[in-house]
Amino acid sequence: MLPPAPEQISRTIETLYRLESGRVLATLVRLLGDLDLAEEAMHEAFAQAMESWPLVGIPDKPRPWLISTARFRAIDAIRRRARFDGAQKDLAAHLESRVNGTPLEQEEIEDDRLRLIFTCCHPVLVPEGQVALTLREVCGLTTEEIARAFLATPATLAQRIVRAKAKIREASIPYEVPASEELPARLGAVLQVVYLIFNEGYSAAAGTEVTRAELTGEAIRLGRLLTELQPEPEVTGLLALMLLQESRRAARTSPTGELILLENQDRSLWNRAQISEGVAMVEKALSSRRFGPYTLQAAIAAVHAEAESTAATDWRQIVALYNHLVRIQPSPVVHLNRAVAIAMRDGPEAGLAHIDAVLQHGELANYYLAHAARADMYRRLGRTAEAKSSYQKALALTQQEPERQFLQERIRQLK
Repeated sequence: MLPPAPEQISRTIETLYRLESGRVLATLVRLLGDLDLAEEAMHEAFAQAMESWPLVGIPDKPRPWLISTARFRAIDAIRRRARFDGAQKDLAAHLESRVNGTPLEQEEIEDDRLRLIFTCCHPVLVPEGQVALTLREVCGLTTEEIARAFLATPATLAQRIVRAKAKIREASIPYEVPASEELPARLGAVLQVVYLIFNEGYSAAAGTEVTRAELTGEAIRLGRLLTELQPEPEVTGLLALMLLQESRRAARTSPTGELILLENQDRSLWNRAQISEGVAMVEKALSSRRFGPYTLQAAIAAVHAEAESTAATDWRQIVALYNHLVRIQPSPVVHLNRAVAIAMRDGPEAGLAHIDAVLQHGELANYYLAHAARADMYRRLGRTAEAKSSYQKALALTQQEPERQFLQERIRQLK
């Protein structure tokens, strides 16, 4: 059997970086105790893989190889600095003893990303910095991807990340899951981070595919870890929400990659095991009467999941749930989703009025789904010119190829 070609090995390393760099970095932060040093060492390890694996082959266990290579690269870097700076000698000795004395236990490696999330979500950091830093360092999202998730500019997000990392160094924030009495203050930001990770996987901000299964899978895994650590109603509600949304993934695109809207999906493709688990979790969270926005969103997803079709969906119940949701989380996106639900209950004229009211506030001016929803109302009303104009606005604002193709097809159908 011939060894893999260099091009194949390069592709494998690129895939490993996309899938494993977050886990590798999280473990290195635990071993090295320094985020910047861990980042530098991780990139050196991947560079070493690009250089050596075409010659010696891909290791049986690539992730431990990358972690081991990176940690010893970090020790070498500190040793070199110590030659020119005596103050670095003690640090080099401490780091070497710490790294050499710390075994790579698989269970610890699996929990490292949860530890890093709590570090990045420490209350001394501003909320925007917490979320941006975690998405960048734990999940490996680019600054541009995070900016789109926040409806912000890449430059603004980059500044938040730099300030958050500086604050971690200045405050000597420990790399650990907090004690039980500290968890409530930290949990909200962590839940927000996990859900943003899921959303980027469920509806990728850009690229050729609608979903990124590795991100939705990772978010669900982190959600399960959180329910074990802190089984609060909202933690359960968030996990339920992710399971219910993920259950539809196989039906959201055609075999050739075209986007399929909820109303046209083949519901036999929905994952019934995930739906059953998610619905049970929603019921458990609602029964506590201490639920919040994630549980309410999960309840809405459960109504969709249990309906046989769009026509058979209980839109009155969905609007009622959105009415409750906007009282506790009155965000522009929630108002937009409520407007779409009202359209399904009362007709497109009513939905259009509510969408226009949301857009008047300006927060969603660059949110393509708002213009796409408005276009759909115009289309249903037979107002072709206005529908085409709104679809074109939506098309100009999205960078995901299947969504672009869907919008282009809708524009063609209006001619």
